[in-house]
Amino acid sequence: MATPEQQLTKKLAEMKAFLERRIKQQEEELNSLRSFIEVVDALLAERSFRPVEIPQIEAPSRPRALTPAGRDSTPILTTDGVRIASMYFDREGLHIVPEPDVVLDPQSPPLRSFLLAKILEPMQVKDREAASTGSIPPERILAYDVEQEEDRLKAIHIRNYGDDRRLLELKNAIRWTLRRMYEKTGPKKQAEGA
Repeated sequence: MATPEQQLTKKLAEMKAFLERRIKQQEEELNSLRSFIEVVDALLAERSFRPVEIPQIEAPSRPRALTPAGRDSTPILTTDGVRIASMYFDREGLHIVPEPDVVLDPQSPPLRSFLLAKILEPMQVKDREAASTGSIPPERILAYDVEQEEDRLKAIHIRNYGDDRRLLELKNAIRWTLRRMYEKTGPKKQAEGA
């Protein structure tokens, strides 16, 4: 039988483990909140310091791609109204496909250090922890892959994105990321890549 001192030691060890788990959860939440602030700051700066422009209606230069069956489609536009990609999503996944004439570098910092490192990887870690405690089945852990061909981003596939709140978070982060990637590449490079 354990002595009172041994019982106290065991309780203290359990308390320490609990506190360490809570600190880790709070740090992950804080990192997510900081990422949201970056997105909001960027969107605010974008809207605050640019004159309002009325987009001109143009005839489509090429036929629009058909939406894959059963999926909703959302265009990703620059602030100038240039369509740079499309997001297709359903209950199972989210797929981002750049426009054929748009060149986006898959090694660029907005993609690697923001979208992957600060948004997708923390979500994946959180899902793995939830699966380890039995909160979600292992097959529902968020998974993603970046499809590229040489120095061009071809697609981003995200499976098991979770609930509507998470979908909205992902859509906003992806939109911000692709706009920054497009701005870094510039219109001249886009024309060369087409």
